[in-house]
Amino acid sequence: MFRALIIEDNPGARAELRELLSHHAHIAVIGEAPTVGRARTLLALDDYDLVFLDIELRGGNGFDLVTHVRPAARIIFVTAFNDFAVRAFEVNALDYLLKPVDPDRLAQSIARLESPAHTPTKALQADDLVHLNSDAGAKFVPAASIAAILAEQNYTRVYLTDGTKFFIRRALKCWEEQLVPPILRRVARDALVNLDHVTAFSGIHERTGKLTLTGVNHSITVTAPNWNAVRILLERQR
Repeated sequence: MFRALIIEDNPGARAELRELLSHHAHIAVIGEAPTVGRARTLLALDDYDLVFLDIELRGGNGFDLVTHVRPAARIIFVTAFNDFAVRAFEVNALDYLLKPVDPDRLAQSIARLESPAHTPTKALQADDLVHLNSDAGAKFVPAASIAAILAEQNYTRVYLTDGTKFFIRRALKCWEEQLVPPILRRVARDALVNLDHVTAFSGIHERTGKLTLTGVNHSITVTAPNWNAVRILLERQR
């Protein structure tokens, strides 16, 4: 038996999800919360295994509640974003569901919950939304709008093509695992770039080069042994 919480500010959506879950005898809904404040109270308990978490909530954002979920519990995000597949890869989310929740899709999520080895989160596609959560605020951006991600010690600076940048408390390796080519490609130990946003490139010598990218106000060095492969890919794009 899995004990579930539903955190959703829309009464109709809560009722619909509760009804769908009633067809899964091994899922017991033990609590519901319509607000961020009420959700924090529920999440402080230690008797739940699963959280159905809406992203847009009254009084805050569902991602702000992730740190309140007990470590042993799994999260299934529920979202009204129907133009993009929103994959919350900043946390170890089990899955995401689009509203209105499809019964078959819900069954797939629950099957993953029951699997001894949870299926890892899939790599993002170019039109997926990425949740950027920094000290300055949070927003969703299309993965394709990321021009570069540069390491800053154990954290990263994310540069968007419109010139904005975010300091994110997330290691470069974590980005690399899900923003795989052709979205981002490693060009140095401390840099991932989107080659589609390179506006100019030049070789420093045979083994290294420099890239100029839309939205990034300084050049990025491509180190050996990355330069040869990167140069060939850029020449093909011309």
